[in-house]
Amino acid sequence: MVIAPSPFDLPESPSLMKTLLLAALAALLLTNAAPAQTTPVQDILQSQSDLIMKSSRRTIGPAIDAIADSGLPQMQSVLEAWRAKDMWQRKSDGLFFAASKNDDGTLKLRSFEDNAVVGDVARNTLIQLKPNSGIRAMIATALVQFQLSDPDPTKRHAALDSISRDPDAALLAPLRASINGEDDAALLARKTRLNNLMTMTYDPDEASRVAAINAMAGDLGLDFRGTLNPLLITKMTVAKTGTTPDANVAAQLTPGTDALSRSAAYAILVDAGLAPPLVTQDARDDALRANIVAGYVADTPVAQLSTEAKRDAAYDALAAQSLAAPRVTDTDITVRLSEHQFFEVYAEPSPAVTTAAKAALAKSESRVAASQMVDLGLDALSLASIYFLAAIGLAITFGVMGVINMAHGEFIMLGAYTGYVVQLFVPNHTLSIIIAVPMAFAVTFAAGVALERLVIRWLYHRPLETLLATFGVSIALQQLAKNIFGTQARPLTSPTWLDGAWAINDVVSISYIRIAIFILALMFLGLFLFIMRRTRLGLETRAATQNPRMASSMGINTDRVNMLTFGLGSGIAGIAGVAIGLFAKVTSEMGGDYIVQSFMTVVVGGVGNIWGTLAGAAMIGGFQKGVEWLNPSNTLAAQTYMIVFIIIFIQFRPRGIIALKGRAAGD
Repeated sequence: MVIAPSPFDLPESPSLMKTLLLAALAALLLTNAAPAQTTPVQDILQSQSDLIMKSSRRTIGPAIDAIADSGLPQMQSVLEAWRAKDMWQRKSDGLFFAASKNDDGTLKLRSFEDNAVVGDVARNTLIQLKPNSGIRAMIATALVQFQLSDPDPTKRHAALDSISRDPDAALLAPLRASINGEDDAALLARKTRLNNLMTMTYDPDEASRVAAINAMAGDLGLDFRGTLNPLLITKMTVAKTGTTPDANVAAQLTPGTDALSRSAAYAILVDAGLAPPLVTQDARDDALRANIVAGYVADTPVAQLSTEAKRDAAYDALAAQSLAAPRVTDTDITVRLSEHQFFEVYAEPSPAVTTAAKAALAKSESRVAASQMVDLGLDALSLASIYFLAAIGLAITFGVMGVINMAHGEFIMLGAYTGYVVQLFVPNHTLSIIIAVPMAFAVTFAAGVALERLVIRWLYHRPLETLLATFGVSIALQQLAKNIFGTQARPLTSPTWLDGAWAINDVVSISYIRIAIFILALMFLGLFLFIMRRTRLGLETRAATQNPRMASSMGINTDRVNMLTFGLGSGIAGIAGVAIGLFAKVTSEMGGDYIVQSFMTVVVGGVGNIWGTLAGAAMIGGFQKGVEWLNPSNTLAAQTYMIVFIIIFIQFRPRGIIALKGRAAGD
């Protein structure tokens, strides 16, 4: 029986069956395969895929360079996403995407080509790139060339910061290219300055380097001096006598001078392999011990090697037998030194560059020295303002009443604590200071009047008892402040507009708080001059100061004048406390930090004289800052020298710079 073949039966030919199976398999693969994405960005990333996924700082450099040098504008986004750990690789095809997290835990993929959303995928289908800090730093450097022309000024600033921290010759060209299109004046100035600094080091053209150095000659910036210093680094080199090294010679040194001692010169020859090393005593003794044979060293009994001369002779005998290296004598050193010349040579090969750098640095250092003197003067003026504020009230009470008030520092402390209490109720720091100044005056004025009425008025013309009484009052006020406010320092916060400093240049600066104190000191100087010259209280005070008996006979109530004067001086101390508390610690002992300087200011300037107090504050402030500048590591020495200076000064001017006429002068 013959069975007809079915149309679905496979042919029995093996080759045909194989062909059909391969075709079916190919069709199946093509049906299930994901569409390939061949874009310029992905092409670059795929070519560096192995290095990117390896993520090793030692090997990642070529991959970062390939991405940065591709010229594709999308590469800035690639580098930024990579640095931020927002770049992911899809496991199925190895393509790279930017990804952000969704609320449901999936990731939203975006194409680097056009930032279009590709889709939401599960996290386990991707591999996150997590560059370490070293790789992120390398990526940040590569980003600079894109960020220099970024529309966002913040990114341009960040790019310049990155170049300043880690300059590189490869960044000079993109920096120059970004200058012409810069429309921000501050950024343009930074780019121009940075271009000059980098030109000095990295530009291959010698003329351009010299021009950049000359353009900034005398600049006070640390970055400028920091760029010049490496250009002037020198090293020592040796050449045969009569020859000159093929290098940029800075100076020729003669052995035996302060610049190069004989021993140092010979050591250079030894290090260069041009002379045998010196035999030290330890090396000599080691050689002697190593050559002891039957109790002898080169025919010399060991027992006789008790002196340096014997040991030297035994060593020389060993050297004659070639058992030790010969000793180097002074004659040998002289001969070796005469055969060589010593030079200091610049690491920078260009003489024109080093000549310009040396002249520019000298000019800058001269300007730095002048600016340091100005800065020192501003510091002295600031300190003098503080001393003037602290002492002006004491000058009036001491001069008018002849009272040595040891509690004056505690009135300064009370004023500072008054400012602190006001700030507890008035959070606006500007308004609180405006309120605190008259409040501090009122509190300390009342305290001063109370002290004068209750204690001092009974002790006039008894200076020792007055000193002891006011000293006791100062201790009591300190303890009262501790009981109320505790022993911890309390903050007296300055307004935000007083934060920072006025920087005149890179060397000269002064804080805004100190400027405010200086202005306040001038205001009080004018106020006191007005009170003393234009008001009845001032007239009566001057009369009582010069001749209290005559003033009393003319109808002036000297008792009332003394009370008001003491209260006024105490009130001024309270205002000084508010000013001082803005930059110093507010504690119960803060008055003790200023009482000594206040008395010295009054004594040096002239008791009871406002202009004398101003002159005394200027002298003491200037002297103290000058000593601190000479010995910056020891501020205690500055105060010690200042006291010694004042003791010597009052030997020649016992009445101070401006002597007071009247009762104080007679006293």
